[in-house]
Amino acid sequence: MLIAIIADTHLPRGSRRLPEECVQLLRSAELVLHAGDVCTAPALAQMSALGSPLVAVHGNVDDAALRERLPSELELEVSGGLRLAMTHDAGPARGRLARMHKRFPRADAVVFGHSHIPLLEADASGFQIFNPGSPTDRRRQAHHTMGLARVDAGRLAFEHVRLERD
Repeated sequence: MLIAIIADTHLPRGSRRLPEECVQLLRSAELVLHAGDVCTAPALAQMSALGSPLVAVHGNVDDAALRERLPSELELEVSGGLRLAMTHDAGPARGRLARMHKRFPRADAVVFGHSHIPLLEADASGFQIFNPGSPTDRRRQAHHTMGLARVDAGRLAFEHVRLERD
């Protein structure tokens, strides 16, 4: 199973749009996760129209319509019985891995956004936290990024994808 992961798209804003490589990966995935800060319901609808099932949480800058429609956090079971949790803001970097494991004890991994900083960490038990960065608003990061997760034979592997702007 291939899962595409994005966060902090902040759409629409000026001429900002998803890079074509990101759109293609969203279309090819079996599931798309958005870890908040979509911004508007029409932007979420456009992403949903790409074809792959989309699951999202709301972020701190999402409009009232999205805040009503989307949860602040969720857990879902993906292929092979693996459990993913998702939230927008996972809090300060210090102690984040342990804090997320305690907050979502049944999850194998937590996907989050907010910082726009790509991150993958794991503890000794195999529990992982993953931030895909942002495909549209890199802030102080060198590149626009998104994430992919592959589920195969009961294992969950995350990777960051560096996106070229066209």
